[in-house]
Amino acid sequence: MKLFKQIAVLTLIAALFITFDLYVYFTCTKRLQTAGGLEKKTSSVDVADYLPFDENSLIVNIKDDLPLEGELPVIDGAEGLYPVYSAFVNAVYPEASVIFDGKKFAPESKLQMRNTLKAYSGVVDGTADIAVCAAPSEEQLAYAAENGAKLEFVPIGRDAFVFLVNESNPIDNLTAEQIRDIYGGKYKNWSELGGEDIPINPVQRLEGSGSQSAFLKFMSGVPTEKNYNAYRGSPIGFSFRFYTTGMRKNDGVKMLSLNGVYPDVQSVSSGEYPISAEFYAVYNKDDPNPNIPILIDWFLSENGQKIIEDTGYVPIK
Repeated sequence: MKLFKQIAVLTLIAALFITFDLYVYFTCTKRLQTAGGLEKKTSSVDVADYLPFDENSLIVNIKDDLPLEGELPVIDGAEGLYPVYSAFVNAVYPEASVIFDGKKFAPESKLQMRNTLKAYSGVVDGTADIAVCAAPSEEQLAYAAENGAKLEFVPIGRDAFVFLVNESNPIDNLTAEQIRDIYGGKYKNWSELGGEDIPINPVQRLEGSGSQSAFLKFMSGVPTEKNYNAYRGSPIGFSFRFYTTGMRKNDGVKMLSLNGVYPDVQSVSSGEYPISAEFYAVYNKDDPNPNIPILIDWFLSENGQKIIEDTGYVPIK
């Protein structure tokens, strides 16, 4: 009888721990990952929402005359920058150049959205002429070098690189050093940083994605521990400001102030916010298409920069 009671007590304790873990996961970790766009997905944006030549599109609608003759360059890029380069195409390309079947762009379409990984490889392999992306990873640079591609990076805009937590997390500000220590494994519980007694779940992104490359640059070579509390705890993750506040806006997450500075448009434009990342028009110097330099010059023109600004990014000029 005594043994039976001991087993019953142990079973009850185990059930309580499992219930707690599931509660924390579904109310904190999963909510942040799914609502905030921090999960490791290839794409989480509805391409149809930002189509060019569509009166219901969410893109900035500016029209311009640009003397493009002959073969139009294929423009591809990062998911978070898709509203920008879709608006570029909308401004200066003919409508017939874009072919969308309701789910994806046709291979012959001059506008693609294959995300950072495939956009970079597309410029190298010749399936894309211009990629609008954040800075590349070391692997992407190595792939270009191995295949003899001479990549050119032209800055056309910038955005804040931000860190995100669940809205219920009482912490609103961290220093850059504290965040590096979280991802480096020094801090494993939010109570160590003045928060609640809940494990920290540090979320990372796909290798080669623009945000992951920016994160590794921010870490400055500090080794990271990936998801050491993968199924429990309250997460911290990262992204770019516009992707968080514009394309994937959700009340379930909040951006942290960094070193006491909140990442709004003013602090990013002034340089007060400490981490801003440029994004680029990337092309292969050996690509013979004469329209590439014409297009990139237009990206830097008044109308091109206005598209970037009105979309929600910070223009480079």
